[in-house]
Amino acid sequence: MSFDFKQVQEFMLRRLFIALSLLAVGCHAQSAPPANLNLRIEQQVRSTLQVPPYVKIAVGQRSPSEFTGYDNLKVTLSLGQKTKDLDFLISKDNKTLMSVSKIDLTKDPYADIMNKIDIKGRPYRGNKDAKVLVVVYDDYQCPFCSRMHETIVDTLKTYGDRIKVVYKDFPLVEIHPWAGRAAVDSECLANLSSGAFWDFADYVHGNGPSISGHGRPLGVQEAEVDRIATQMGQRHAVDMTKLTACIKEQPHAQLDASMKEAESLGVQATPSIFVNGMKMDGAVSEDAFKAVLDQALADVGESAPAASAPAAAKSGSK
Repeated sequence: MSFDFKQVQEFMLRRLFIALSLLAVGCHAQSAPPANLNLRIEQQVRSTLQVPPYVKIAVGQRSPSEFTGYDNLKVTLSLGQKTKDLDFLISKDNKTLMSVSKIDLTKDPYADIMNKIDIKGRPYRGNKDAKVLVVVYDDYQCPFCSRMHETIVDTLKTYGDRIKVVYKDFPLVEIHPWAGRAAVDSECLANLSSGAFWDFADYVHGNGPSISGHGRPLGVQEAEVDRIATQMGQRHAVDMTKLTACIKEQPHAQLDASMKEAESLGVQATPSIFVNGMKMDGAVSEDAFKAVLDQALADVGESAPAASAPAAAKSGSK
């Protein structure tokens, strides 16, 4: 049976940090320490976090903490060569085990997120000087990405002078086999023409099923993606020698960097959208998307646009 250790980690951490505060998993009714404290800790952690029985749990040594009446305690989960450390506080009387999420109020968490995202030279839509930046980690073969792409294009009609939209690649090639090819081809176009890149993004997101066809071999699907990229390059009069060479070579440096960056931000699925650091997962509704944009605009001291005064979407970069 296959097992995704990362999914287990994420599931356990979600349960672990509920409401940013304390999770009590101790045995409050006991008047004396259990005979085997480490065993009791393991049982409580496994039960509370629903750790599968095939994941090992090791209880570490205690160390002094900054909280009166509590020591630090590290608990390690392991499966094969993969490990995950969880930090707890344990009371001096051994009756309570707690997890504390410590938050540094001197830092801007959203700024930290956006500082990890490299948009240098990326094609954009909207206002290049906008204070609200929307970054979309995209998969060209993902139907939810296509739905979200349509929502973003529609939203730019009214928000285009207040936001800047940038796309980056996160193709899930395990389930979307030609998405990787499309990502590389789009990078080839992005390096030559912003307009060609956006035309490619619009067309592919609008025609995914026809590219996939019914039982088409992968080679035929990829050839169709290449044909579309070539057509968009010709439409925008790019250097066809460079474009053709790039499509043939299929360089992965930019794609690999985008994938690594997305993973560092916790991206696991598409579309994943960051609006000035605020993350949204999946194809959200246009109303929900606008609500997030309105909040981001308010945070930077700007007003939401009037629905009756649409602003034309602009494209730029190169």
